[in-house]
Amino acid sequence: MLTIYGSDLSGPAIKTRLTASYLGIDYKWQLVNLREKEQKQEWFLKINPAGKVPALDDDGFHLFESNAICKYLCDKYDSALYPKDIRKRAVIDQWIDFVSFHILAYYVPVMVNRLFAPLRGLPVDEKAMLDGENGLKQYFPLIEAQLTKNAFLTGTAVCLADIILFAVLEPTEMAKIDLSPYPKLTAWRSGLKKQPFYTRCYKEYGEMLKVPASR
Repeated sequence: MLTIYGSDLSGPAIKTRLTASYLGIDYKWQLVNLREKEQKQEWFLKINPAGKVPALDDDGFHLFESNAICKYLCDKYDSALYPKDIRKRAVIDQWIDFVSFHILAYYVPVMVNRLFAPLRGLPVDEKAMLDGENGLKQYFPLIEAQLTKNAFLTGTAVCLADIILFAVLEPTEMAKIDLSPYPKLTAWRSGLKKQPFYTRCYKEYGEMLKVPASR
């Protein structure tokens, strides 16, 4: 049995879960109790020595890092999400890297300081949050321009880069990040939220904050 270890609030873990769901594969979603530091226990460190989620166990084959897990799943199940054609794959990798190094890099400081810091009673880093917002204002327009040309990031069909960007943006409403200046991005996101690969995982990101703290 293929097992993905994750947390309902972890963007990288959500990324792998949505990929597996989109592929329609048989897998087990195993919650890891992050608040109790289950990810630092010896049994988990044998799967991911970094002590973080997500991690994958595919009949004894262990893998960590979310993008690597997503690509592995696409290759294993020969999915068009991540095609074999070298040029198509290169363009998808380009957008995966763009999301990881530009969107996510600025999104996280906003999300952490606006959503999780207050929830956990931690101090808010106003400068980091402002820098993050300014960075998103710089790079969201490039996503908007791409979705103006194409229905999805690389063309007419969903690709792995779409799934990864979609997962990164999951906390948007809870983090009060305004996407209204980007109508194409907003419509793209709304469309994906209606697809079965998403709805069979959960209703929306905000619902996860209502589950017990151990999750």
